[in-house]
Amino acid sequence: MIASRPDLAPGVALAAAPVALGAGGRPDISVVSSGHDVADARLHREVAAARAAGLTVEVLALGHPADGPCGADLRTRPRPRGVAARVALAVAQPWRAHGRVLLTLDPDVVPAALLAARLRRRPLVVDLHEDYLALLDDRPWSRGAVRGLLRAGVRAVLAAARRADLVVVADEHVPPATTRTGRQRLVVRNAPSWSYLPPPSRPDPQPRALYVGDVRRTRGLQTMLAALEDAPGWTLDVVGPVASADAAWLERWRSSSTAAARARFHGRMPPEAAWKLASGAWVGLSMLEDTPAFHEAVPSKLYEYLAAGLAVATTPLPRAAEIVRASGGGVVVADAAALSATLRSWAVRPEELEPVRAAAARWARETFAGISAYDELAGRLRELSRRP
Repeated sequence: MIASRPDLAPGVALAAAPVALGAGGRPDISVVSSGHDVADARLHREVAAARAAGLTVEVLALGHPADGPCGADLRTRPRPRGVAARVALAVAQPWRAHGRVLLTLDPDVVPAALLAARLRRRPLVVDLHEDYLALLDDRPWSRGAVRGLLRAGVRAVLAAARRADLVVVADEHVPPATTRTGRQRLVVRNAPSWSYLPPPSRPDPQPRALYVGDVRRTRGLQTMLAALEDAPGWTLDVVGPVASADAAWLERWRSSSTAAARARFHGRMPPEAAWKLASGAWVGLSMLEDTPAFHEAVPSKLYEYLAAGLAVATTPLPRAAEIVRASGGGVVVADAAALSATLRSWAVRPEELEPVRAAAARWARETFAGISAYDELAGRLRELSRRP
């Protein structure tokens, strides 16, 4: 099913085919999505944990099969164009799944998945890994009557999710806080996966920063680039899809900024390919704005930067700042001016960065040692797949 991709670096693991199925020719788990690309890191971590637990997995999502997780049977589609196409895909995807357990990754898939699971007598697992009510406040198109309709839709999805056999959330503050009597809620934080992260390495001779994640203003796009302009000698690698709302601004910046040649935009990449760029990088950037969706969040990239032995620069979001200060693995900077001042200081005195990077790697090793929440999720999935 899956061939090689010439644009991927050598050694990047691709999904293998054919994939062995469970008894009766059916996979144990069907991961169903209407909006996630198969390159999504959380999807990769969940599939890897399930495969390590001996489960067979199929994935119905978007993107190029070569970007998908290893060992899964991948069925991909192009990204839908327009709201109607997205809704149609969300309704159809659960009915195309063959697995004994349905696992959804998108809120708009939940109603159809709940119906399909009940009619076909299959357990349903709902992964609501973001606070979607808060997320609506971050989107420029979510205003007025549109926001009211969307909020009502999200509340309906949360009500439906409470009827699932297992609700998975990425953090304690992510709703729903409770489920129906007899149902279960499992917190699976976006802990780093050692399977695709490179070991801590020596920094490159030239100072280099790294950003991995969605590329948009509220996630620090303009802040990072403004800091780069005032930090001569530094380069920046940006991995992730650029939000359509910010694409025009970014093109203007790239055509006019004196720092444009020092910023490399790689687009969406599978986790192994993306995190190869951490080797030799000096610092990882997590410059999220203090929005309702991000205020209590801990970005997965923050954990991954620390685990890869990078110093971290974060905005003063309460929990992210607490981790960086407690670990000693980075700095808390309020804006582009503070970030650029820090970068210039490290470029002049790189020896000051070494104990920071060592503290980052040490904190990650100690914090994420032992059984992860993904292993616990895989155990729950195995139990559900064995139900009569």
